[in-house]
Amino acid sequence: MDNAIPATSLSHQSVTFAEGLPLDCGFHLAPVDVAYRTYGTLSPARDNAIVVCHALTGDQYVADPHPLTGKPGWWSRMVGPGLPIDTDRFFIICANVLGGCMGTTGPRSPRTLPDGTQEPWGTDFPPITIRDMVRAQKLLVGHLGITRLLAVVGGSMGGMQVLEWAATYPECVFAALPIATSPFHSAQNIAFNEVSRQAIFADPQWHGGRYWECGEIPARGLAVARMMAHITYLSEAALTRKFGRRVRHEPGKGGAGGPGALFGEMFEVESYLRHQGSTFVRRFDANSYLTITRAMDYFDLGAEHDGDMSHPFAGTRTRFCIVSFSSDWLFPTSQSRLLARALNRVAANVSFVEIESDKGHDAFLLDEPDFDRTIRGFLCGAAEHAGIA
Repeated sequence: MDNAIPATSLSHQSVTFAEGLPLDCGFHLAPVDVAYRTYGTLSPARDNAIVVCHALTGDQYVADPHPLTGKPGWWSRMVGPGLPIDTDRFFIICANVLGGCMGTTGPRSPRTLPDGTQEPWGTDFPPITIRDMVRAQKLLVGHLGITRLLAVVGGSMGGMQVLEWAATYPECVFAALPIATSPFHSAQNIAFNEVSRQAIFADPQWHGGRYWECGEIPARGLAVARMMAHITYLSEAALTRKFGRRVRHEPGKGGAGGPGALFGEMFEVESYLRHQGSTFVRRFDANSYLTITRAMDYFDLGAEHDGDMSHPFAGTRTRFCIVSFSSDWLFPTSQSRLLARALNRVAANVSFVEIESDKGHDAFLLDEPDFDRTIRGFLCGAAEHAGIA
């Protein structure tokens, strides 16, 4: 496993808020850096802005090559000129979440100690919530001179942020598009996240979370965490179609029935997961992974309202389009329906679409024509109703 420390000296487009922001845990975090990317042109009326919120392992590089991996932006098929989220028409903002590791303040960021020296926050970084992430994004939007967003869009953890935007800043959000998400993190999903965290803790190079002091990272544990999570993003049909039970034959490892056949070769799906894990550790920080997964676990729109998920949206004028995928077992359609019913109880303007797909949770990142048409149609309709040419 590659134990190289991920690059920390990359230059990101960012803004520093010296005053910081209060967190739900009671801690006042200051200063706060927010790293972000923008695409398209902000209209003279500043009324065509859309915030795109990224998922757990995403970042601000939504539509241009990633500076560490060189791979295309994670939603480059969706965001761009003439695409469903059309940068010829809309001004797109995507920020690395609070607690992240691509320029926004997080566990890898430096803090000043009482003796004046600096070191990374590490495991001392305060616990954050999805609402805290949105507070940081709100600071950025205000810094850009925007008082009202045409829309907020995001899938998975990004969808949680969309819901928090609509609940916390309803006057700022004309339209909301929560995709493949839920109004709370389920017990099953919390369990998956805990297994991933325990894999990191069990890595000998974890060093109590202060791995930078040893010039190491818990690469194996972080890779296993990524492998575990990635399985939940796919469906059985998608895995079967892509890999089946095919075995990867390598010279010198023994052929069928040979001395190394049982353990000397690997299934194609094993090779795929190992590749996912090894590439992930080059761009993500373990402490950030722990921080962000915990924020997802605590997300529950009804927690402060005796379980009433409709209460945060009482009186909302935001237009909602909820999208789910039929084969998504991580955030199943049943949870999207709960959200739709909660919005209906407060007479919100809400539409709900279930996209037939066998690609699992990751379908929102993949080629799905019906999904593309849904996104384009909803945003164009929102723009029309908002009076944007």
